[in-house]
Amino acid sequence: MTELARTIEALLFISPEPLEVTTIQDITGESPNQIGRALDELADRHGDQTGLEIAEIAGGWALRTRADLAPACDKLRARPREDRLSPAALETLAVVAYLEPVTRREIGRLRGVDVDSTVTSLLDRGLIEEVAASGPGPATFRTTTLFLERFGLARRGDLPTLERFELTGPEAQALRARLQQADLIAEAETGDG
Repeated sequence: MTELARTIEALLFISPEPLEVTTIQDITGESPNQIGRALDELADRHGDQTGLEIAEIAGGWALRTRADLAPACDKLRARPREDRLSPAALETLAVVAYLEPVTRREIGRLRGVDVDSTVTSLLDRGLIEEVAASGPGPATFRTTTLFLERFGLARRGDLPTLERFELTGPEAQALRARLQQADLIAEAETGDG
């Protein structure tokens, strides 16, 4: 495949609407004839045996899925879209991931804010779950398999090390002790100066 065809394929892939030849010409600096040959090359490459096609629509060119594959594509589009996590949700999720099992109160104390709605949101999204209590006491939370999948982790022990993060603030000593107890950070060496 020519370099121009590769470039046009990339442009069509990222463009939300069909691209006119003049737009492609402005971007690539190539002549309309060269662009036409490259589009023909792409059309041949995306033959009937592929899931994509190069189509001339609405006065421009587009890389799109083939019409006969619409039923499968429609099923994917119908699935609920996963929203991005807010910074508050990411902080809460990090606390749960590193200290699990952890109570809602501990999460709130470490974050310094009320976490009820954030914990509920993470529960609803399936990223954390309530751990079955073995007796009386507050509920505790841990991460789920979906959390591991979404963040590309094979197991809970694959979280990045916390050694390089500096702990500050009024809860730093308690947090440091909890992380040391969970073997997530090494105990600080004390010296006489």
